[in-house]
Amino acid sequence: MKNKLKAALVACCITATGFVSTAMANPLGRHFDIEITNITKGIVYTPFLAATHTRRVSLFEVGEEASESVGRVAEGGDIAPLKLELDEHENVFETMTTEGLLQPGESVNLELTGVGNASLVSIISMLLPTNDGIVALRGAKLPRGQASSVTYFMYAYDAGTETNDELCINIPGPQCGGVPFSPEDLGEGYIYSHPGIHGEADLSRSQYQWDGAIAKVVITRMR
Repeated sequence: MKNKLKAALVACCITATGFVSTAMANPLGRHFDIEITNITKGIVYTPFLAATHTRRVSLFEVGEEASESVGRVAEGGDIAPLKLELDEHENVFETMTTEGLLQPGESVNLELTGVGNASLVSIISMLLPTNDGIVALRGAKLPRGQASSVTYFMYAYDAGTETNDELCINIPGPQCGGVPFSPEDLGEGYIYSHPGIHGEADLSRSQYQWDGAIAKVVITRMR
């Protein structure tokens, strides 16, 4: 089972960068271009999941246990379960995903539509190489004025679903090539601000450590 999951992750990671929509754009809604830039020195991001929604939706709460679907993102970059949950949520208007890995210094753009009370956006992805690190923007306001834009910075969180042993055997992705998902490892049990790379096992602190914001998001209203 783990080998199949690993193969699926690798397959999603080698696809060319782009975006895929799963909701019909509403011509009466407000349309936005969202540019995500990786501002780390060595961290790579798995595909992003973004959603426009109302205030009744939250990807997660710091200090609380991560949902199973958020844990799947954090441990293996698997956004499918969380995407399905959001698509079925009555307070989510639209979801969008990117494809492929986002390398340091690179940017990816996607388009989303908001309407009415669905004036917030949330974004999530996994950090590679980490055991269960995520980068997230939670419930940020979309710009209201025509052709207006707003800039946000995203920070790293630890999902608390897997121990940060920094062993490549437990970390998927191009740097380590390990196996994702560790159902037997319950981790810390709650979401908290990611402490970064310790450099005590297979990961180099000088190569992968970060400080502060790790991604930049520029949202521009197109129409």
